[in-house]
Amino acid sequence: MKKVFLPSALLIVFFAAFFTSCVKDTCKNSYTYTLYRPVYETVSQLKANIKSGSPEEIENPGKIVILGHYIFLNEIEKGIHIINNANPAAPQNVSFIKIPGNMDIAVKGNTVYADSYADLVTLDVSDPAHVALKDYKENVLQFPYYGGAVAYGPQYKIAGWEKKDTTIVEPCGGGGGVIALERGIAYLSNSGNSASVPAANNSGAVGTGGSMARFAIVNNYLYTVNGSNLTVFDITASNGPAYVNSTTVDFHVETIYPFQDKLFIGSNNGMFIYSLNGSPANPVKVGQFTHARSCDPVISDGQYAYITLHSGSSCEGYNNELDVVRLNMLVDASLVQVYHLTSPEGLSKDGDLLFVCDGTDGLKVFDASDVLNMKLLQRLPIGDAYDVIAQNHIALVITTDALYQFDYNDPANIHLLSKLSVLKN
Repeated sequence: MKKVFLPSALLIVFFAAFFTSCVKDTCKNSYTYTLYRPVYETVSQLKANIKSGSPEEIENPGKIVILGHYIFLNEIEKGIHIINNANPAAPQNVSFIKIPGNMDIAVKGNTVYADSYADLVTLDVSDPAHVALKDYKENVLQFPYYGGAVAYGPQYKIAGWEKKDTTIVEPCGGGGGVIALERGIAYLSNSGNSASVPAANNSGAVGTGGSMARFAIVNNYLYTVNGSNLTVFDITASNGPAYVNSTTVDFHVETIYPFQDKLFIGSNNGMFIYSLNGSPANPVKVGQFTHARSCDPVISDGQYAYITLHSGSSCEGYNNELDVVRLNMLVDASLVQVYHLTSPEGLSKDGDLLFVCDGTDGLKVFDASDVLNMKLLQRLPIGDAYDVIAQNHIALVITTDALYQFDYNDPANIHLLSKLSVLKN
């Protein structure tokens, strides 16, 4: 397989170290970078490699979807792990599907829908060990922002990234945000945050996604959010989704959560409620709740919406809290309670139990029977928790170091069932 490095490819840079030295009154700055240079393949090459292979180690886990006794776990920008979870105490990594640029997943029956940068991939997973590509639609999603200079089009697609460490020395006062380097562009970042780098039979059942999801399926429609838009695909036909339409929701749309005939969409600015009643192909905005600018996953139980806000440079906010919002007929929304947390992200609710991933504080489990006075039942110190799905008395939690499963049949004795560790580089 021939891989191509385009001569003017963008070099995406993460700041690693900076120091200043003075020698004989000559001031110089030394910058050390890790550079990620895109590797390109033709569309036919890329499509030929989208298939299942041997299971691989989990290194950089992202979104999760559960359907039947299978877990579909995103490996950020690389593909999907398929995990047989028939025995939650001993999950088995079955196979890995290579999908460059993959960040999101939705599952219905034996079909998986996944993004590959701006393209939409449809897979037949009826045999998880031998996954087959059913459909590949180009440029129907929004391409990630990489400084606005990465080439991606009909001739070449990004298939991976080449990593290279480089040090630059320049006079004091020079440089700044953008530096010409190796016939590409280097962007300085001193934020300290890493960016994105490079036999089942479930009939027509729809997989359960986490609260960080940007893909959602309701009946015969796939809904995706990205950037500022809500995009609708008709997935009635078995040969692949058909684009229906796209509508602007808000700036910095982040997550989507389906509940009954509503879509709850989270953005940096708030929560937006869209109705599918009578017009699933054309969702209609019926309500919203705005808050201080912050990252914003949202779930609902029909009576209330639960929104986590967390700070960070990408979120452009400073709030770290759980907002409880009362819903009137699933439309009008009003804030009823705020709980201050450490750095909350994904969340899930099962009955009166609310599970919240609180960053380095791990997973927190609340008694939410009284939303005005929720009680912390247990804090599970499992590292930097990102997202959780709680159903059938098992909480599946993704963190930076492992995929955990907890039994909560007895809320007073929540205990670990299994742990699939993340490979540490």
